[in-house]
Amino acid sequence: MGRAFSDITFTPSVRAMQERMGSREQYEGFDVMTNRADRLGRMETEFVAQADHFYQATVSETGWPYVQHRGGPAGFLKVIDPKTVAFADFRGNVQYLSVGNLHKDDRISIIVMDYANQMRLKLIGRVRLVEAADDAELIERLRTPGYAARIERAFVITVEGYDWNCPQHITPRFTEGEINTMTAPLYAQVKRLKEQLAASAAKKPLTELGDGPLALVVGGVRQLTPRVRAYELKGADGGGLPAVEAGAHIDVPVLLADGSAATRSYSIASDPARPGVYEIAVLREEEGKGGSASVHEEYHLGLLLRCSLPRNDFALPADGPVALIAGGIGITPIKAMAHTLVAAHRDFVLHYAVRSRREAPFLDQLERELGQRLVVYAADEGRRLPLDTVMAGEGVTVACGPARLLDAVTETGKRLGVRVLIERFAADAGAVNRPVVVTLKRSRKVIEVPASASILEAVEAAGIDAPSSCRIGNCGTCRVKVLAGTPEHRDNALSDEERADHMCICVSRASGDTLELDL
Repeated sequence: MGRAFSDITFTPSVRAMQERMGSREQYEGFDVMTNRADRLGRMETEFVAQADHFYQATVSETGWPYVQHRGGPAGFLKVIDPKTVAFADFRGNVQYLSVGNLHKDDRISIIVMDYANQMRLKLIGRVRLVEAADDAELIERLRTPGYAARIERAFVITVEGYDWNCPQHITPRFTEGEINTMTAPLYAQVKRLKEQLAASAAKKPLTELGDGPLALVVGGVRQLTPRVRAYELKGADGGGLPAVEAGAHIDVPVLLADGSAATRSYSIASDPARPGVYEIAVLREEEGKGGSASVHEEYHLGLLLRCSLPRNDFALPADGPVALIAGGIGITPIKAMAHTLVAAHRDFVLHYAVRSRREAPFLDQLERELGQRLVVYAADEGRRLPLDTVMAGEGVTVACGPARLLDAVTETGKRLGVRVLIERFAADAGAVNRPVVVTLKRSRKVIEVPASASILEAVEAAGIDAPSSCRIGNCGTCRVKVLAGTPEHRDNALSDEERADHMCICVSRASGDTLELDL
């Protein structure tokens, strides 16, 4: 509210009632403020321009107020200048109550509503009525293209003051267009799911996938969050499985959209002490290369998977206190570590950063089993992970999650002098890929690697059998000797000494335009 609005509306009787009810003091500042708020600013102009209706009040000769609803296409109420708003008066029921009142008393009060966003703007001013025959240019300016209603006159309002009213008791309501906008993503998702269902029904379900040495069968499927699904993998022969330790992962087969076979590496999230079961959790990445989508679409109860043997490139420290840090789907190896630490009666706290509790895989189970040893930082609740506090003190910090979190953990560890052990679930998302020409010396081939492919993918496409496993720079299986050129290292597997003449071709690239590799 500005000085102009209070000067007009806070009459002596209104002020007396404010005094009586104890609210006069909070409004006294309006009597001395310099901002009169009698000229519309950018916010008011934009709010008026999007309105498709408002309520107006005029005063009759008998002193009775008359309230009328005005509606039209969005934008029919126009801001002419900061002191003037106007609208076309369409022919209605020909009672002319508002028009008649304004011929006697030109004062008007308007409330412009935005129910969807619970906002309302009050305007008070004086009206000049302009008949359509008297100013054709003004009438054309106020006309809305495509709206066929007959214009009888124009209401031209000189703004005397305005006030943004309290939204506390505005019930949200939505137009058909607003509802269509909000529900469009849902309809698109339903359409996509129907198409997937139809495709699945038309396609014969897979019975077997992969060619690895370990035969597993999908024995259970759980939906952990809207985008994360857990799969229990059991021995195909009903027997035991190779023992694993916390931090281990397994390569599982996937069938990509183009029909090609591939493997993807997933951490084993289940308690390592639980016999006969490996549990993995898969986040469906719609913008990924199709591996996670394949798991979600193809994996079903009873499917036989021929997988790799488990391996561990992310083992827990043998002793001492531990700070566990997980971000989103990075909880999978960290969960297994928590199980191991509980069984060993070791000192630890699991710090779990998530977008929301609804999107936090395994949260219910962790809350039940860990109690106060679990601290959740949900972004939608305004809670941020205080790395300096969490990582201070003796012991080691073990972390898994998105690149931004792990970069912060690494930097904080260096600054505090704390040992850090991390595992990334993807290559550096912020890195920019450039095309590179790679010479394979032993294979006598020169291949062009586009920005959209990794060197490993290009090597495989050229028919060269290159060892690989995790494909995200964690394991070092794809390590290759560099004969010429300078690598741009993006892995988490090689030591500084190894990086002097080797690189992981699944994620790393070249600092220049060419590389020569011992392949």
